Amino acid sequence: MLSSETKPQEISSHYRRVNTNTIQIVDELEKRDYETIRNQLPNVKLVQVIHVINDNSVKEAHEISKYVDAILLDSGNPTLSVKELGVTGRTHNWQLSKEIRNSISIPLFLAGGLNKNNVRQAIETVQPFGLDLCSSVRTNGKLDPQKLKEFFEAIEEHAALNYP
Repeated sequence: MLSSETKPQEISSHYRRVNTNTIQIVDELEKRDYETIRNQLPNVKLVQVIHVINDNSVKEAHEISKYVDAILLDSGNPTLSVKELGVTGRTHNWQLSKEIRNSISIPLFLAGGLNKNNVRQAIETVQPFGLDLCSSVRTNGKLDPQKLKEFFEAIEEHAALNYP
């Protein structure tokens, strides 16, 4: 489940409507109150999105990693007057993502502008647990089988070169 809610009660309420095993929180959780969600939904995994903007993103990810099951790094900007909470199609500074990867001990997923042309560099630089993509494999808002195939071919090529 993807949630842009920022209050634990609203996230729990949203969860009860969809009943998933994982919640991806795309905005900053009010008062960083992960404990309330954990108490209300003890068997649900929490993935917090960190929008990689600057060095503060590294500190934020490190701190939040103590409370969630995984971190997802993306290229939005929740500090704008109209928040960007993902699906921008932009990459962010993967060196900062690498710093985050090295500072946390939980799984890290990478998102933000990934496509067939840069996925190898993204994997080599950040070494994420997994990838999250959307806009680069769509045409006119719909999943494009050819783009998806080409994306996975780029990953397979990377794997063949690095893990023979």
